[in-house]
Amino acid sequence: MGSILLISQTALELGFQYALVAMALFLSYRILDVADLTTDGCFVLGAAVSVTLTAAGHPLLAIPAAMLAGACAGFVTAFLQTRLGAPSILAGIITNTGLYTVNFFAMGRRSNASLLKADTVFTLARDAFPGVLGEWHELLLSAGITVLSGAVLYLFLGTRLGLSIRATGDNRDMVRASSVNPAYTVTVGLCAANALTALSGAVVGQAQKTVDINMGTGIVVIGLACLIIGETVLGRRSIGKGIIAVMVGSVIYRFLYAAVLYTKVVPVECLKLATAGVVALAISAPAIKAGAGLQKRKLSASRKGVG
Repeated sequence: MGSILLISQTALELGFQYALVAMALFLSYRILDVADLTTDGCFVLGAAVSVTLTAAGHPLLAIPAAMLAGACAGFVTAFLQTRLGAPSILAGIITNTGLYTVNFFAMGRRSNASLLKADTVFTLARDAFPGVLGEWHELLLSAGITVLSGAVLYLFLGTRLGLSIRATGDNRDMVRASSVNPAYTVTVGLCAANALTALSGAVVGQAQKTVDINMGTGIVVIGLACLIIGETVLGRRSIGKGIIAVMVGSVIYRFLYAAVLYTKVVPVECLKLATAGVVALAISAPAIKAGAGLQKRKLSASRKGVG
């Protein structure tokens, strides 16, 4: 019973921490309609900046610094896309490739870094409220950061600039006709999305007290899986429901991940392959459904013709 409680607590912690990546993809992929592949490298960038500054004795400063670094990565991707004419996917790949070297230097020219006895935002919160947070300090702080970020994103998307970003994803020509520069809205949107991704990396880095140059591999697929699971459960009829859906989807994904590890139904080595398959099926579901409907109509028409 104790082990199940520990597994559930860990799944909730990771669910809230990685929900920020799904939230970033919700902004870039769903709202802006941009396939941003900067995610993997930006996640590591946030963790690298966070761990390095925390090791230097600045755990609180590490969080906004990581977000600023992520926003800079998003700006580079947006610049390549809007000013230099690179396709969105290629722009993300270029930035992601360059971030490998940036992350290497951010960690002091090492492929990994760790926090031994350094204070983190989690230990500071535990020490500040010893009788309140207790052993749940990591879960409560992770949930608080994610919920606050979701609330800020919801309020931001309700502003005039936020509405312009939403309109850009729907119809860029209409936005341009309204005297709004789509390049500006895309840039702001990608900067905000990558700031959220870096925030996730910063929180995970301080929670796990370590960062590795390859820890971001496959994060974009995991984020999409969380996004799709959440939308399947709650739908995506509104911005508020969409933001809540990514949080719920991330928690569900982590519980499924923990269940697979605990029951060993699927080999651990095959888990990312299974995740990729789920994402591929979910993304292609509308096309599969349309194709099945077309075949059904053809079969019905052929039967009527024979009759």
